[in-house]
Parts: sequence; C-alpha cells; structure tokens
Amino acid sequence: MLKYFYKGGPIFMGILTAILLSVLVISLIRGSQVFSSKNKYRKQAGNPLNLIRDLGLIAFVTGLLGQLIGLFSAFRAIELEMVEASPSLIAAGFKVSMISSLYGLIIYLISLGIWFTLQNYQVRKQT
Repeated sequence: MLKYFYKGGPIFMGILTAILLSVLVISLIRGSQVFSSKNKYRKQAGNPLNLIRDLGLIAFVTGLLGQLIGLFSAFRAIELEMVEASPSLIAAGFKVSMISSLYGLIIYLISLGIWFTLQNYQVRKQT
C-alpha cells in the first residue's frame, strides 16, 4: 500500500489521507451526538452531518485534481522532450495518475456510507 501512496504523489495522497482522518474523527464526534439521547444536537442550525459528506466530496475533487496535474506534467514532459512515447509508457502513466482519483473516490464512498447511516438513524430517532 505504501508503494501506491508514493506512486500517487505524496503531496496529494497526504492531503487525501488528512481528509480521510478528518472524516473519521468528525464521524465519531457527530455519531456520538446522534446516538446520545440529548436533544441539543437537533437544535443546531442546518444539518451538521452534511460536513461528513462534504469532506468526502472535497477528497474526490482533490483526487481528480491530482490526476489532472499529473497528466498535465506527463504530457508536458513528452511535448518538451519531443520523444516518441510508446503506448505502454502512456498506459503506465495513466495507471499511476488514477491512483489519487481512486483514493479520493474511496474516501468519498466511505463518507457517503457514514453520512447515510447517521442520517438514517437520526431520522428514525426523531419519529
């Protein structure tokens, strides 16, 4: 797994990991508020659970940004060197560039799962 972390680019993968940890910590905090019997949580403006979903979306967009920056720099290097790039080299570059996108998508799916579960429990608790 560590090999994919470095292949995906330590900067973007580090940012995505920080977002994942934020999602998990906020989920624990918000989940404990939802599962507690106190009504203080319901009086807050808006829905604080949306932060979990929104952080997941930020992770997905950050992963896509990492992929696009990686592809841009790869194509620029091919253009500047004026070298004939083989299809296998380009395919390997695409594969590496998708690592950050996949990681961001996985974080987004995790955050959606947590958000949906807590949202569902909150609605059932109110009725």
